[in-house]
Amino acid sequence: MERTRALLPAIAAAAPRIEAERRLPPDLLAALHENGLFRTLLPRGLGGDELPPHEYVRITEAIASADASTAWCIGQASGCSLAAAYMRPEIAREIWGPPDAVVAWGAQFGDAIAVPVPGGYRVTGTWHFASGGHHATWFGGHCHLREPDGSLRLGEDGVPIERTMMFPAGTAPLKDVWRVVGLRGTGSDTYSVKDLFVPEEYSVGRDLPEERVLPNPLYKFTSTHLYCSGFAGVALGIARGMLDALIALAREKTPRVTRRLLRDSEVLRHQIAECEAKLRSARAFLQEALREAWEEAERGEELSLERRVMIRLSSTSAIHRAKEVAEVAYHEAGATAIFEDNPFERRMRDMHAAAQQLQGRTAHIELCGQYFVGLTPRMRFL
Repeated sequence: MERTRALLPAIAAAAPRIEAERRLPPDLLAALHENGLFRTLLPRGLGGDELPPHEYVRITEAIASADASTAWCIGQASGCSLAAAYMRPEIAREIWGPPDAVVAWGAQFGDAIAVPVPGGYRVTGTWHFASGGHHATWFGGHCHLREPDGSLRLGEDGVPIERTMMFPAGTAPLKDVWRVVGLRGTGSDTYSVKDLFVPEEYSVGRDLPEERVLPNPLYKFTSTHLYCSGFAGVALGIARGMLDALIALAREKTPRVTRRLLRDSEVLRHQIAECEAKLRSARAFLQEALREAWEEAERGEELSLERRVMIRLSSTSAIHRAKEVAEVAYHEAGATAIFEDNPFERRMRDMHAAAQQLQGRTAHIELCGQYFVGLTPRMRFL
């Protein structure tokens, strides 16, 4: 956290440029690499920090209070780095060994297919939302496996098997499509490959216990756990930044229709206190869920269904509580909030973009509800 805090002023100062250029600038990237912020979840054997999830989430939260796009890129790269625990050590070192190594991948679009061939796979596919793709050194592509008869290879549960194919970023040029309302600085563009050969050892069955190479506690957590909690940290950080900005504004702004400072409004003071309670409660729930799961992992256990449900519930809930706080802060700031050069406008757009992402889906809350009433929830998002 000390390294993170030291960089916050530089990150905040770069935020307008990050948004305008729709990517992280080289000088900031250099500082992030120098301080190891893309390596928070990478195995120690590869030069990473291998942080417990509850400590990692504090980092995404702190960075998001300065700039959400930077925090999002770090969260995305950190989630991708979990794949190193599922690969042969020499292959993982080739990918993550360089000091500026970053892996990015996006959501599968349509049929991304890997056809098994001697020694590996022939891969054709398109992937969207590759956050951090402009500074990535390697890409991953999530693919279904196509059999010689044209059918998809199925797992024991009857669901198509998915493997992630790793290839150097230069083999898949990015297509500039990231024209969006918020999180503009993530540069989450689209990339494609056609009939690309990927050797078997560069494919990975992410989150499959039988393919896990490292038994360390961190890697009992799946990429889903770290994405949902990491992006919840981003949402909490955005809201924290907006609420702090509102508190600062309340101490100095006198609205046009009154003769007293904004802080002298009983309604505003109530709103601020409510937001503090909401934000701190959401943060505490998330931290509790991650710490309890960490205790299980440290005992060498696979995470129980209860722990997985609590990570999902606390993460998705935190995203929505943070969004509520952000909306109050934006509204109570009045007309001040609509100008581009203030602490509210960009953050409000970033918050709404973050809440629209997969991890913020309200359907996840109902999924957790299934567990509480004794049903067996689908495990994909747990």
